Amino acid sequence: MEVNLLKESTYQTPCGTIHYWSSILRLDTTTLVFLPGLTADHRLFDKQVEHFVKKYNIIVWDAPAHASSWPFRFEFDLFDKAKWLNGILEKEEIRKPIIIGQSMGGYVGQAYAQLYPDRLAGFISIDSAPLQRNYVTSVEIWLLKRMEPIYTHYPWKLLLKSGTEGVATSNYGRNLMKEMMLVYDGDQHRYAQIAGHGFRILAEAMEKDLPYEIKCPSLLVCGTKDHAGSCIRYNRAWHRKTKIPLKWIEGAGHNSNTDKPERINSLIEEFLSNISRQAMQSQLN
Repeated sequence: MEVNLLKESTYQTPCGTIHYWSSILRLDTTTLVFLPGLTADHRLFDKQVEHFVKKYNIIVWDAPAHASSWPFRFEFDLFDKAKWLNGILEKEEIRKPIIIGQSMGGYVGQAYAQLYPDRLAGFISIDSAPLQRNYVTSVEIWLLKRMEPIYTHYPWKLLLKSGTEGVATSNYGRNLMKEMMLVYDGDQHRYAQIAGHGFRILAEAMEKDLPYEIKCPSLLVCGTKDHAGSCIRYNRAWHRKTKIPLKWIEGAGHNSNTDKPERINSLIEEFLSNISRQAMQSQLN
């Protein structure tokens, strides 16, 4: 990423310091908040940042304990992440953001929508899944809580291979994921902690059995070759139950925004223009 496009800042929490990058053009401009998935960092959205940075305000973070947001104590849950995100938005004086979350980032977005239902202008889920309890089985929840030892004992070279090839179909997407995983090269324990803790707090958020209703304009996006967990099945059910529009990204994996960046960028553009059209219509009425 052209470093000069975004300014790096920090936000203090009781568990550690969060690093985030922002570009604020004007406070009355729409703000896109990009939330990367588990073990990925702010670079996941490089192609989106490049595309949107001259037109919209941008905020993207290294999630707690990820990459630059370290050292960090693993004494937080999904709702703490949403509260800290809100703290960052308040610090930057951002109202009514649009949250674009990939995978775990989509879960943080839903927790944010649960805590602050009136603060969101829009929500886009990229290869994520619903947080409602009724979508998952008890076995899936049981497994989510017990992932850490798998990441601890799996040979790192194989983890690197499956971690990169399993989430992306394109050379760009795979190379980027490899670069992001190499942050933890030589510290597999930290990588396993991040992954294990992430899945655990996800299971706990599901067990809370909250409504997790998204009241703002929303869009679901999923790669047709997304084989991470049961993303494809979850998105079908999510769309069927909520009627939130679902767009399939042909040939893209779990990090579909890195496999088909132009397609994702044009879907985001379309989503934003629909929102501004609706806003203008409501003003006229």
